[in-house]
Amino acid sequence: MRTPVSVPTLSRRAKLILGAVGVLLVLFTAIGTLTNVYVDYLWFEETGFTDVFWTELQTRVLLFAVAGVAMGGVVAASIWLAYRFRPMFRPMSLEQQNLERYRQSLEPRRGLVLTAVAVVLGLFAGFTAQGSWQTWLTYRNSTDFGRTDAEFGIDISFFVFDYPFYRLVLGFGFAILLLALVGSLLTHYVFGGLRLLTPGQKLTSAAGVQLSVLLGLFVALKAVAYWLDRYGLVFSDRGEVFTGASYTDVNALLVPKTILVFVAAVCALAFFANLFFRNFLLPAAALVLLLISSLIIGVAYPAIVQQFVVRPSADQREAPFIERAIAATRDAYGLDDIAYVNYAQQATGEEVDTRAALAELRDDTETIPNARLLDPNVLTDTFTARQQIRNVYGFPEKLDIDRYTIDGQTRDYVVAVRELDSAGLSESQGTWINRHTVYTHGNGFVAAPANQVVAGTEGGEPNFTTGDLPVRGVIEVEQSRIYYGELIQDYSVVGAPEGAEPREFDLPEGASAEGGQINNTYDGEGGVEIGSLFRQLTFAIHYQEHNFLLSDAVNEESKVLYVRDPRERVEKAAPFLEVDGDPYPAVIDGRIIWMLDGYTTSDSFPYSEQMQLGLAAADALTGTGTTALPNETVNYIRNSVKATVDAYDGTVTLYQWDTEDPVLQTYMKAFPGVIEPRSAIDDELQNHFRYPQDLFKVQREILTRYHVDDPVDFYNANNRWQIPDDPTQDTDQDQPPYYILAQRPGDDEATFQLTSALNAFQRENLSAFISASSDPDTYGEIQVLRLPGNTPFRGPGQVQNAFEANNQVRPDLTLFRSEDSEPVFGNLLTLPIGDAGLLYVTPLYVRGTGEGGFPLLQKVLVNFGDRIGYADTLEEALDQVFGAGAGVPAAGTDVRPPDGSPAPTQPTEPTPEPAHGGGAPGDPPLAQAMTDIDTALDRVAEAQRSGDLGALGQALEDLGAAVDAYRAAAGAPPAP
Repeated sequence: MRTPVSVPTLSRRAKLILGAVGVLLVLFTAIGTLTNVYVDYLWFEETGFTDVFWTELQTRVLLFAVAGVAMGGVVAASIWLAYRFRPMFRPMSLEQQNLERYRQSLEPRRGLVLTAVAVVLGLFAGFTAQGSWQTWLTYRNSTDFGRTDAEFGIDISFFVFDYPFYRLVLGFGFAILLLALVGSLLTHYVFGGLRLLTPGQKLTSAAGVQLSVLLGLFVALKAVAYWLDRYGLVFSDRGEVFTGASYTDVNALLVPKTILVFVAAVCALAFFANLFFRNFLLPAAALVLLLISSLIIGVAYPAIVQQFVVRPSADQREAPFIERAIAATRDAYGLDDIAYVNYAQQATGEEVDTRAALAELRDDTETIPNARLLDPNVLTDTFTARQQIRNVYGFPEKLDIDRYTIDGQTRDYVVAVRELDSAGLSESQGTWINRHTVYTHGNGFVAAPANQVVAGTEGGEPNFTTGDLPVRGVIEVEQSRIYYGELIQDYSVVGAPEGAEPREFDLPEGASAEGGQINNTYDGEGGVEIGSLFRQLTFAIHYQEHNFLLSDAVNEESKVLYVRDPRERVEKAAPFLEVDGDPYPAVIDGRIIWMLDGYTTSDSFPYSEQMQLGLAAADALTGTGTTALPNETVNYIRNSVKATVDAYDGTVTLYQWDTEDPVLQTYMKAFPGVIEPRSAIDDELQNHFRYPQDLFKVQREILTRYHVDDPVDFYNANNRWQIPDDPTQDTDQDQPPYYILAQRPGDDEATFQLTSALNAFQRENLSAFISASSDPDTYGEIQVLRLPGNTPFRGPGQVQNAFEANNQVRPDLTLFRSEDSEPVFGNLLTLPIGDAGLLYVTPLYVRGTGEGGFPLLQKVLVNFGDRIGYADTLEEALDQVFGAGAGVPAAGTDVRPPDGSPAPTQPTEPTPEPAHGGGAPGDPPLAQAMTDIDTALDRVAEAQRSGDLGALGQALEDLGAAVDAYRAAAGAPPAP
């Protein structure tokens, strides 16, 4: 007989030490966790979103408790029952003798072990389940879509809201039963209820009953899973080129899945019947039948149908199901109402009708005058050099584009706010006092017309019509302080008792009449009050900073500003939204407001193609001043929310934008009062809404395939498009979309729109041009210009190659590439010119490579068909492409002072707006000048045809006079 193995025990002193260490660890962890939760709550209380905090917290706690109790309780109960009904007498065998020492070790601690197992599994299940809090909320508050899927005729809300929750519950059910089964088997084996190597009976009756029940429940859940699998076919990828139930799924798998439901139910009944018959032959036979059935009718038969019926004529067999996928995908991505325009149909081969284009240019008063010469992705260093003012300020890596109407004239501007740049503080400025109580905010709004430069001796600089400190210019800013922005990384302690001397740096020396530095005390609504000792102690623990308790900068009126990035604030206030990665500032009623777009998404829209959101929304600029979206799987997206964050007090406001989105309506039920109705949006705010870039990039990716109507062409990938690489950078990343102010074919005036060129699949030729309107009257309308498929229009990459290979451009590029400078190509814009064709325009900058170097505009390049213009100004480049006088609509983009000397780039007084492409087309002098230009051009053409040199000379002289008259009427300087 074996001698029982003694288990070593700890001394009383060791137990006390270990106990004290454990208590301290638990205490510190609890204090840290509770402090973080409390600080989090204070932020929600300050912003007015406590309902979001409590709803999310309560839902997480509920799911944690239910899943934890279910998992820990069921598994613990199964183990306890297995132990409770263990055999009191076990046959003597080598197997049982080896197990005896484990039984002796477990017996004295069985309660502790059982509790530990229940707690660990419960915590694991609880933490896993609470992460699915949105699944539960959307299921509980689901809203009908009002339209059904193509296969089952069920409202789409079932697939978007109900189906994911059922799958979640089913998954937890399987996990609970599987772990309960494993726990029961181990317990029965250790305590003799299951004897694998002992001769005689292998299972006790009690063990057989318990295992039969658990296996029966497991197989019953499998029957439910088979039933849900039928609906899951709408997410099948068997069709290879599309998502959704394919021919094989509908004709060879749907019925077998239904059959397997009944087979699994019979198998479950066989296990339950074993409670009475006590014979595992019947349930074993039923289980074998289930396995064989699932392999034959659930795997083999569909594979045979796919291989021998579908693949030989897949384009025909799958056609009806591809039609479903096309319709559903367009619906899910908001692409079911697109205006397709067959464009430039008169072009043949490489030939372009320059006369038609010239006629369009003569009449153009909308697109060419607004052609953007300033690239917001290039000019950060220029803005920094000319408008930074102090090292504590900075501009984001990528500037923004927005439009403003000044004196009745709308144009797009490159805009930015002069933020506090936490990373730019020097070592002496980086003390706790300076970093958190002195340098607390940025100051200023900077704007320059996107279609203008100030010509100087070294190159063209932005014409800062709004800027400086204090802010002055054509855009009126009443509150210019920036306490919330993209560059502010730290928290700030602000506020002081009445009458106390201000300590926050506000304006530098020379900005006031007295000439000294001006300080300020924050008086906005933002921030969490920390006047009490308890609050100060809370934040001292949270930030691990003793100065909250010791510094005299912290007083009874103090507030802490934290979570200061606009995007982070919106994500926190609305955790159910995906937020666009490019917030932009706008001046609304004199205040600087951050504008953001919120998306509702789903990965469960039937028949819609799934994609990785982060990958689809990425381009060559992602990560350079913009934030990448999470790489989550989605197949439904809506720009349902417009959000704003006040740059001074941090107020977050969420507006319902898409009033027909069931996903947003569902969240509005779950979080009542959090989102303002669309009617609360005033006109001035709406005038600054932009069509969001990330949504546009996702949609253009979908459109590369789903613009095709014919299912056979779709399957064969005929007429497929692709997004061109960004040709202005050495990268294989997608070309970013560009905001432009231009007149679309068929429109009466220019609108602010987001645009992108699309190439033919695996070719560099242009196939389409897509634009999405941001105009309040036509917001969201998407237009696609389809170019003739038999005409090799140049794509962006080919145009860029032609630019760089041009015999006039190439020597300059070589000259610009030196030890002291480098050439930088700006955004390659694609502009529709009436119905004549597409014009490419790109600015060429030269940037000094030394410290403090910044890009200046040197040249403008233009391409139309196979013609290239390369000149100092857009006007001259257009003349090179289309002939003398063609560039007249671009007059005014090169701003010079009357005497021809370089204009100041930092005006001390607001710079008046130059005329917008020559003023209003209805002005009599301007209209007469345009008529004279047309007449002169006709006379030039007639003289060329007749060969009359005298008439040609006179016509050219008249043309020059007409051009000068136009420039004078437009308010532009005379041509040099």
